[in-house]
Amino acid sequence: MDNFEDVTEPVSPSGQFFNTPPLCSYVFGFLELEIPMDDSQTMYLFQNFLPINPRFSSIMVRDQDGKMMWKKIEAKPEDHMKVPIFPKSESIELYDQYFDDYVSKIMMERTPQDKPLWEMHLIKYPTSNAKGTLIFKLHHALGDGYSLMGALLSCLQRVDDPSLPLSFPSRKPSQLLSPKKGFFKWFPSTIFPFFNSFSDFGWSIAKSSMLKDDKTPIWNGEEGVESQPCVLSNLSFSLDEIKTIKSKLGVTINDVITGVIFYGIRLYMQEIDNKATTSNSTGLVLLSTRNIGSYQSIQDMTKADSKSPWGNHISFLHIPIPKLCQPSLSNPLDFVWKAQKIIKRKRSTFTVFLTEWLLDMELKLRGHEAVAKHIYGTLRNSSVVISNLIGPVEPMALANHPVKGLYFTMTGGPESINIAIMSYTRILRITLKTQKGFIDEQKFKLCIVRAFEVISKEVMGIPNKNKDL
Repeated sequence: MDNFEDVTEPVSPSGQFFNTPPLCSYVFGFLELEIPMDDSQTMYLFQNFLPINPRFSSIMVRDQDGKMMWKKIEAKPEDHMKVPIFPKSESIELYDQYFDDYVSKIMMERTPQDKPLWEMHLIKYPTSNAKGTLIFKLHHALGDGYSLMGALLSCLQRVDDPSLPLSFPSRKPSQLLSPKKGFFKWFPSTIFPFFNSFSDFGWSIAKSSMLKDDKTPIWNGEEGVESQPCVLSNLSFSLDEIKTIKSKLGVTINDVITGVIFYGIRLYMQEIDNKATTSNSTGLVLLSTRNIGSYQSIQDMTKADSKSPWGNHISFLHIPIPKLCQPSLSNPLDFVWKAQKIIKRKRSTFTVFLTEWLLDMELKLRGHEAVAKHIYGTLRNSSVVISNLIGPVEPMALANHPVKGLYFTMTGGPESINIAIMSYTRILRITLKTQKGFIDEQKFKLCIVRAFEVISKEVMGIPNKNKDL
């Protein structure tokens, strides 16, 4: 029988359904370093990471009443700090291949349940992108991307002045509708989102259970995709150029990126199968339900009265991918404007919160494994999953090792394409996790790049329309 003297807290409902047979999900964070990091740094990293949250030195156990609890144990460096040995080579291209193969392998592996659910992998070999790479593998049961990225960033310092905190792009938290302009102007803006909420919510439930996307070059409806090998690849875009597009079109940065991704997806479909350009395809956008504009400190997140507590606070929106009809070929900017229209409409509704309520009710009535199956079905019935996080504005360093690049991805879901977006300094990184052997990752990357270049070229000559992010 387990000794419960070291039990720290109950496992949250989301922590339970993210660690089940149907759904075992991880967040991977990648730090690309400008200078090599050697094995001697592993103990420093371990000692600085472990105290951030009690869950990093805890395992899940079931108490006498059958409830899942976090139980504190002794975390050993050798269980969590991994330093792989690659064959010696003079070729950067070979190291790139060794790195890709290693990442593909660890993305498929589940961490042991008798040890805390995280690992660090120190890749001390150079690649085309960095002199060394540090990979954080963190189980989703520990927290959502916001929590885990906050933990990762707490280990880093600003290069220009380590005494100052990292800063992030300004972002307005979502605002509730309020009748400031009088009843007759306020009423339509409230009643329409009210009806749209239930319409979108009903469609979302149907998409999670019955309605599947059409079979296309990006979605084939296969079972067990989450256990098949995948390929990780990256694209980098100038944030300044994206801001220029945003200003000229009078949209947000998210609208620009979503429009580029959707247009690139349709271009890829067209190259593989021309008939797929008019398919019914859906993007599932993972959203944080935290009503905040930026990261809080780890200390603030773990307070009892925190406005944005540690844990999983996520929901999702189904976004139909615009079809590539002939008018869109002549004006690709339609994809950005359509993305803006769809996202604005859906974010003005209460669908995200109704979805969160549904999962909570299903948990109470049917248990965490039923919720896991519901989320699994939601992921499986959509063609592509998209998530995003904001990163620091200033260059940062880890133990005096300057960080050249920062990106993340997620694993454990049954989707063939997972797209993760993150900003760092003046670069926006799009990370593509694609099903090996089904998605042509090189062609897919080229289609996303071509979509960005075409849209960027189209906005030349359009006067700026000043809009907030």
